[in-house]
Amino acid sequence: MKLLFDENLTPKLVQRLAETFPDSAHVDRVGLGSEQDDDIWKYAKINKFTIVSKDSDFHEKSLLKGYPPKVVWIRRGNCSIKQIEEILRSHVQDIEKLDADNDKAFLILY
Repeated sequence: MKLLFDENLTPKLVQRLAETFPDSAHVDRVGLGSEQDDDIWKYAKINKFTIVSKDSDFHEKSLLKGYPPKVVWIRRGNCSIKQIEEILRSHVQDIEKLDADNDKAFLILY
């Protein structure tokens, strides 16, 4: 599964999680760092990414538009890169289930 990290998450997560989520990317690294959410949504859909964000915008968009792409919304205030990495690592199975489940559009992690 490929994750596309939103601009509110550090690009360092791509490398730190490369063995767990290969072929993932960050919006800055694919030229979408300052683009509108709709452009990121289209890119993720075309390129079969799951969007990972700390903002509610993509979660709300998934409620309106459905999927693809699917969305992982991390609902955690200010926290370190390590904490975000730990959240994602501790929910690998949940993220894999999201990817496989044709009835789910998003996953909320705390």
